[in-house]
Amino acid sequence: MMETTVLKTLDYSLYYESFKALNSINMNIPKNRITAIIGPSGCGKSSLLRSFNRMNDLITDMRIQGRIMFDDEDIYSKNVEELRKSIGMVFQRPNPFPKSIFDNVAYGPLIHGIRDKSVLAGIVEMSIKSAALWDEVKDDMNKSAFSLSGGQQQRLCIARALAVEPEVILMDEPASALDPVATLKIEELMEQLKSRYTIVVVTHNMQQAARVSDYTAFMLTDFERAGNLIEFGITSEIFTKPVDQRTEDYISGRFG
Repeated sequence: MMETTVLKTLDYSLYYESFKALNSINMNIPKNRITAIIGPSGCGKSSLLRSFNRMNDLITDMRIQGRIMFDDEDIYSKNVEELRKSIGMVFQRPNPFPKSIFDNVAYGPLIHGIRDKSVLAGIVEMSIKSAALWDEVKDDMNKSAFSLSGGQQQRLCIARALAVEPEVILMDEPASALDPVATLKIEELMEQLKSRYTIVVVTHNMQQAARVSDYTAFMLTDFERAGNLIEFGITSEIFTKPVDQRTEDYISGRFG
């Protein structure tokens, strides 16, 4: 089956001052699929993930070579605020704002000019339901987001990302700070969300990548410590019959 590409990297390299963090990455990320990026620490996974919505722009002396295309347009031809509205981000540790549950989710729509209270309330409810959190918080939406458990806070952050109606959701180790029960809820939520969103997730947990993703990208550093894409393909094939010996060595636990 032919997949529709949402994000595409074309010989994409990333530098922090003179350090080359990513080396000529070429990858097509398909629509309405979960793509996992795996590899040992320091191989450039997060640098690549943050490239997709230009989070690396915040780093001094960052420069790039090559291109990243989103819906067939260069991401650097787009307004960065609009890009980040279309490509949302969920971080490793839950980072709710010091506001109520309602105001956390309403924040993005408010920033983008939605002022009607009934419209805002509808967006907030739909987003929290989409993040599988509604039944747990619906009776006390004015409660501080900090009163929620870690797993609930992470689902609230997902709801906050969904409220601006993105096309892509980037997740950087979204369950690494959570207990196994909360991790399972995040994984189940990802599976539910992919029918409406494209998800790209960085994970150290190979079992998680095997469970939740449709496609997997394996990255390694080279002798210059630059991040390289070693192999990309359907997850079941990457985990059972990888093309590159280094992929097999990593997945089988010989290093990393």
